[in-house]
Amino acid sequence: MCYMKGTKPYEELLREFEELRAELDEANDTIQAIRSGQVDALVVDGEHGPRLYTLKTADHTYRVFIEKMKEGAVTLNTAGIILYSNSQFASMVNLPLAKVIGSCMSDFIPKESLSEYKRITEKGWQSDTKGEIFLRNKNNEVIPFLLSVTSLELDEGTALSVILTDLTIQKENEKQLQTKNRELDAARQRAHKLNEELEERVRARTKDLFLSREYFRCLADNIPVIIWTADSNGKLDYVNQRWVEYTGFDLDESRSKQMELVHPDDLEVGSSSWKDAVMNKRKYEQEYRFKRHSDGTFRWHYAQAIPFRDDDGQITSWIGTSIDIDDQKRELEKKDEFIGVASHELKTPLTSLKGYIQLLESLHSLPTDAKTYITKASASVSKLQHLIDELLDASKIEAGKLKFSKDILNLSDLVDMCTENSNYMYQSHQIKTELKPGITVYGNSERLEQVLMNLINNAVKYSPQNTEIIVCTKSDHNCATVSVTDFGIGMSELDQRMIFERFYRVDGHESSTPGLGVGLYIASKIVQEHGGEINVKSKLREGSVFSFSLPLANIEQGTVGISNKEHQISNDEVPS
Repeated sequence: MCYMKGTKPYEELLREFEELRAELDEANDTIQAIRSGQVDALVVDGEHGPRLYTLKTADHTYRVFIEKMKEGAVTLNTAGIILYSNSQFASMVNLPLAKVIGSCMSDFIPKESLSEYKRITEKGWQSDTKGEIFLRNKNNEVIPFLLSVTSLELDEGTALSVILTDLTIQKENEKQLQTKNRELDAARQRAHKLNEELEERVRARTKDLFLSREYFRCLADNIPVIIWTADSNGKLDYVNQRWVEYTGFDLDESRSKQMELVHPDDLEVGSSSWKDAVMNKRKYEQEYRFKRHSDGTFRWHYAQAIPFRDDDGQITSWIGTSIDIDDQKRELEKKDEFIGVASHELKTPLTSLKGYIQLLESLHSLPTDAKTYITKASASVSKLQHLIDELLDASKIEAGKLKFSKDILNLSDLVDMCTENSNYMYQSHQIKTELKPGITVYGNSERLEQVLMNLINNAVKYSPQNTEIIVCTKSDHNCATVSVTDFGIGMSELDQRMIFERFYRVDGHESSTPGLGVGLYIASKIVQEHGGEINVKSKLREGSVFSFSLPLANIEQGTVGISNKEHQISNDEVPS
């Protein structure tokens, strides 16, 4: 067999290959033994023969600890060559352990960290040193690390021990923390700004409230009306100067001596009325007699109080006024007395006049023109009779003398009769009915007829164009309701609040029908005397619905279904 010059025989090459493989296996076994702590020393052949490398403190437990720790650990000689590395460092730089040992440590350091690395290692030969640098792995990824460097005395000389701690998570946490700190600082600045704005707003609002309070006190102390306020529970907490002058008591004295200020006859009812208003959180209105300090007399006052509510609808305080109405009340009493006397005095000649007219109507020999005049005179006398009767009823109500007998009656039949009569009386209008039969109540048929006819009369009077009127009755388990609906001119909210007051008339209607403004007042008092209530709902130019409700009667027992209370209409029932 022939061979080219300079080449080795195949057998020799194969033998050298096997020797190299054996040496590689031996090296790997040695590295594995070092990693696992199975050896404490290492013999390395050099130029001057084999050298022994050992650690003075080497032991199996220490090596296992180094191998298991999460930090990277390497040992460098004076030239910066890695003499030892744990598997964690090899994993950090993403290289096999065999390629790490024997490498130069600076090969893993990027340019920007070389100067810091040199400073740390140079200082580490003299004393323990720490510092932060970056390492680059085989994927060219740059990773932050903390180097902890200390020198070691080995048998063959001094070496440098380096512990490397991966700072990636810590740096990310620090970055996030810095971001959060910046956000927190920005939020703190915003909060500080908002707090300053809030403080400024509070100062301005406090100033406004102070001025408003002073304006209120100035106004309250300089008007000729008694003004007072109370807390949410109804306890007196402020009185104006007029109160002090009128009663002779300041706020503290008024709290303790309030019983002395109200007339004994008005005290019980007055106290009950005030407690009811506070409990039910509604407006308080009352007439009572209040003691004047200057002469010790009790004078009539009209008092009212309205509740102040917060944004949640809860009452925070009450503000009340009290006005001396004694002079007006006495004038009203004189007027009522005059009306009563005048009505009685007018009734006698009116009765005689009506009798004479009826005699004239019975004469057959009168001319046609005379009979026409007598008929008109009779109609006028009837209207005058109606007005006088209303005045007498109003006087009786004010005197507390409007009394009448009551019995069980069929309300449905009474309403049916009234509407039938009304159709004859008011032929210009169409009065329709929606009646529920068999409704029984406990009352006076004449007075209830008076109420219903008054409502129908008003419906006709205030609906001159739309002539349809609907009268309806209905009942539930304990209450009967009668309503009269028209589609006339309607009325404003103010008119609806005042319509049942004595002598009040709605202005601006087209009808010229005369009246005193006492019909609805009388109707309301009659309904109250029956233990019921009267109401109105109306819209301008759309019409009105007047209704009154009465307790149902229990026919078997002969009693009223809701209440047996009798109402005494009298000026003496006025709480403070």
